[in-house]
Amino acid sequence: MLVVAALLAAAAVGGSPPPLAGRWTVDLSSQPGQPYTKAMDLALAPDGAVSGSFYDSEIQAGRWKTDRGRTCASFRTTDGAGPYHTTVCLDGDVARGQTWAEHRNFLFNWNAVRRTD
Repeated sequence: MLVVAALLAAAAVGGSPPPLAGRWTVDLSSQPGQPYTKAMDLALAPDGAVSGSFYDSEIQAGRWKTDRGRTCASFRTTDGAGPYHTTVCLDGDVARGQTWAEHRNFLFNWNAVRRTD
């Protein structure tokens, strides 16, 4: 819902949302042949703020920027036990990202494609 509101707000002021904004399906598979995906919904505000959700968690804080020929966002979510720090950049039609959870001692690289639903 936040994503839709941000898209409508951008259209109302005559701008268009950054291409990284929107609904994505993130491939978090770690084993071949065992698909594991989660949703990522990004709203990128004109002031650089990021809102939405990732992996069933609300984005608590984040920033985005277009520079050096690419649009990237960084944001924080939580699983209740600790923070997850995520960075994602648009690469053509694919979003490429990584998520770090210090309290779980892992860094996970992932790719995402736009949702069509």
